[in-house]
Amino acid sequence: QAQLVESGGGLVQAGDSLRLSCRSSGRSLNRYAMGWFRQAPGKEREFVASIGWRAAYYVESVQGRFTISRDPAKNTVSLQMNTLKPEDTAVYYCVADLGHERLRGGMYDYWGQGTQVTVSS
Repeated sequence: QAQLVESGGGLVQAGDSLRLSCRSSGRSLNRYAMGWFRQAPGKEREFVASIGWRAAYYVESVQGRFTISRDPAKNTVSLQMNTLKPEDTAVYYCVADLGHERLRGGMYDYWGQGTQVTVSS
């Protein structure tokens, strides 16, 4: 089993930056694709970004503003979020799955408790 713990959320103004981090403990997830989903109030959970060993993917709305990265030595995956907008407000969840396409499709073996990101206008 693995546990994912997110950190780095907070309240910022539009145009600011935040960096989310997700640390895994328990079994190694170095063979897993990892990613971020988000859920805003009253909306369905939405894919944000994911990273495997060959490629990274982003939802169109964050292309050019968000960057996902991972550090296998530290068992962490990060999401650098720049030029934040009020519509980025959501709870952000770190997820992991052996299948990168499966993860992008919203199915994953592991997920964290989420971290709140609030962007004021």
